Amino acid sequence: MHEAVERAHKAATTFREEAVPSDELCRLTDRAANTLRETGLIRLLQPVEHSGFEAHPNDFLEAVMAVGAASPSAGWVAGVVGVHPWEIAMMDPRLQEEIWGEDPDTWVASPYAPMGRAKPVDGGFLFSGRWPYSTGTDHAQWAVLGGIVTDAAGDVGNPADIRHFAIPREDYEIVEDSWNVMGLEGTGSKDVGMADVFVPDYRVVEAGPMLSGHYESRQQGKALYKLKFPLVFSAAISAGTQGIAQGALAVYHAYMCSRVSADGIIAKTDPTQLVVYGDAAADIAASRSHLLASMAELFDHVSSGGDISRTQRLSFRRDQVRASRRAVDAIDRLYKVSGASGIRTDFPNQRYWRDLQAGLSHICNIADNIYAAWATDDLGGEPSQTVFA
Repeated sequence: MHEAVERAHKAATTFREEAVPSDELCRLTDRAANTLRETGLIRLLQPVEHSGFEAHPNDFLEAVMAVGAASPSAGWVAGVVGVHPWEIAMMDPRLQEEIWGEDPDTWVASPYAPMGRAKPVDGGFLFSGRWPYSTGTDHAQWAVLGGIVTDAAGDVGNPADIRHFAIPREDYEIVEDSWNVMGLEGTGSKDVGMADVFVPDYRVVEAGPMLSGHYESRQQGKALYKLKFPLVFSAAISAGTQGIAQGALAVYHAYMCSRVSADGIIAKTDPTQLVVYGDAAADIAASRSHLLASMAELFDHVSSGGDISRTQRLSFRRDQVRASRRAVDAIDRLYKVSGASGIRTDFPNQRYWRDLQAGLSHICNIADNIYAAWATDDLGGEPSQTVFA
């Protein structure tokens, strides 16, 4: 077990204690964020030349799940913020030095949705926009934001020229009171915005080439950076989701040990509840194994010199979304037999359930388009090029 994974498990009590306070703040508490930083989890996918671990991707996924089981919001932040070093490792070395040169534990937020508009100027772009869902942004010093390059008149071409822009904290503002949600409140996924900020060329990468692997040459010979952006990012989201499901199963276990219904039925001896519990536990275990086995298979393939094919990408995404949905569906079944006490805000059952519903809404967990794309490919057709895979 990687040392960062061990530290994540050992810090479970702290993450658990800070879960509700983080929800109340609508961001991670400083104690939770500092504890997450101290585990080293955020550096698991970071290049060794910047004090990263360049660990096996499954070490990262296991660490995210360990944190998420104790605190859903902290686990979600761990997955999202922790995946950014993987992309930054393939961005310009000058940018890497700016981000990690003085502090290799610097956090980078996102989002990648192309909400911004970038007008070309000498040496770079003038960048403007407002972006929702900047997870962990209060504790980040940089953000990678999606945008579209326009012409001099501000018009978007066809097809749109989508890029990722790395922005230091002093160049954008966090929009307070913009994170009002039913679940994952503690992630602090607030809006960020800016107007006419100059971004030099070297802080910008083209989205299409990044997704397809064009920038892998900047980490030549390293298997970790051959895994493709859509697969690594979706795996991080899936790990965050599954960590919550694992935590939900644990709190339901504690609930069943003491639950006696209004008509005197003892939960831990009630066949109906035992069947649902056993069924859910099996599905959650299968989901975890499915994600880790799928990632291990891909990593072994690239480690032996192979390139990832379109079919392999779609197969991984098919399995990843299925693993997420299977885990969430399992907790849904448990929640529906938890009785009236399950809706109490002083019980953790409802909080884990709400956080799972929020996590399942992420684009990386949306299943139908992925199933259709995989099936189309499997049957000899051409899947849509817009599928994130």
